[in-house]
Amino acid sequence: MDRPKPAGPCAFVIFGASGDLTKRLLIPAIYHLKRANLLPEDFALVGISRGQESDEQFRDRLRNSLHELSRDPIDDADWNWLAQRMYYAPGSADDPATYERLKILLRKIDADHRTGGNYLFYMAVPATEFAPIVQRLGAAGLAEETNDRWRRVVVEKPFGTDLNSAKALNRVLLGILTEQQIYRIDHYLGKETVQNIMVLRFGNGLFEPIWNRQHVDHVEITVAEALGVEARGKYYDVTGALRDMVPNHLFQLLTLTAMEPPTCFEANATRNEKGKVLDAIRSFTVETARENVVRAQYGPGAIQGKDFRAYREEPNVAANSPTETYVAMKLTIDNWRWAGVPFYLRTGKALGAKRSEILIQFKQAPLTLFHGTPVECLTPNDLALNIQPEEGVSLRFGAKVPGPVMHIGDVEMRFNYGDHFQAAPSNGYETLLYDCMMGDASLFQRADTIESAWAIIQPVLDLWAEDRVNALPQYAAGTEGPAEADALIERDGRKWRTIKARGGRA
Repeated sequence: MDRPKPAGPCAFVIFGASGDLTKRLLIPAIYHLKRANLLPEDFALVGISRGQESDEQFRDRLRNSLHELSRDPIDDADWNWLAQRMYYAPGSADDPATYERLKILLRKIDADHRTGGNYLFYMAVPATEFAPIVQRLGAAGLAEETNDRWRRVVVEKPFGTDLNSAKALNRVLLGILTEQQIYRIDHYLGKETVQNIMVLRFGNGLFEPIWNRQHVDHVEITVAEALGVEARGKYYDVTGALRDMVPNHLFQLLTLTAMEPPTCFEANATRNEKGKVLDAIRSFTVETARENVVRAQYGPGAIQGKDFRAYREEPNVAANSPTETYVAMKLTIDNWRWAGVPFYLRTGKALGAKRSEILIQFKQAPLTLFHGTPVECLTPNDLALNIQPEEGVSLRFGAKVPGPVMHIGDVEMRFNYGDHFQAAPSNGYETLLYDCMMGDASLFQRADTIESAWAIIQPVLDLWAEDRVNALPQYAAGTEGPAEADALIERDGRKWRTIKARGGRA
């Protein structure tokens, strides 16, 4: 098997270098890329933040945090290689002088480390700073691509807070950068199981012929968290579960599950097909949004035997907060492949377990053959794509229970990435940062798909903004979610797959 080649020469610039994202995700990812020999020899890293630090203090701080977070001991040779290429540039992102100092530093880095004038700018900052930083990069001449030098910008979520704000942000960014320079990142797309969806579907003759309305009964997509909002109350209380998770994480999983095969694995070919899925989702009206979308908020409860406080008791959360911490919805895709197949999506905090998965439930086989036997019903087959905490795939089917009488029991075949490939779980950032350096945008969102996703949920946001009369449903922390979400799927004669256990149904 061919090994991936290192990325080309570049400087990696992080705005927000003193923040939690840099410490917990970006620096570990860069370090692991070095361990995997995927960073170029001609590489440098620049951190920008308001605080005053020397280069040495910046390096020491990040080494200490990496030591705390790493699953393995730090390799001194690899860290020293990286540390020698790390620089700190104190300054405010809203100060034009910061960018002039950055230009001077990058020229020196280009000369000392032969980075070739290729710059990757990472926005590890609040979303309100995305547009101003890009505007100042443009004004300083740091966004312009000339003489085969590339300049790329990585934007974290949330990309907007509604349809209008997403369009406005796209207008600003595309007024300075080309679409090919913008990498709207979603770390879910870096996870192995998510990347494996297309391989599983389109690379196996076993699955592709039955991945359609003739054989699939319904699809469930779940992103459940056992944690509450923790220290993110100030951000979360103005965002909520719908904005935080649905137009990005859940819709990305949905489009990969439902898309048609692209003509090739080139970025735009893949993103074109994902965009077609979003365009085919039936639009909500006020009536259908009220009927097919559930919101709720966690109350007090217990998780793993420990008492858990209510959302409204969390730090930086309003005592009468109307913000949802759980959302479930039923979507319909109006195209030839999926007509009549419901897609059920749910996400929430303070649930019974941490679990992210896609469940494809196939239609039930006819019971005709088993008339006259003790078999009263047949369990539908389902295929579960497990994304976290474990990464893998499981297939459930029926088999005869040993004995003289015809009884059928559930059997599950399971594939686990860690067991088969001896691979440690990844947060996805290694893959995504490497793709940014390589110029591969396949796993990143495009302006039109961002806007299509917001367009789908905008009627729901509008309804909730007006609907202040009805009390927000509550669910106890540590449970499967609100009763209203159960009713949403049970009215169609179906049940959610349980969050807490791997197999079986709730």
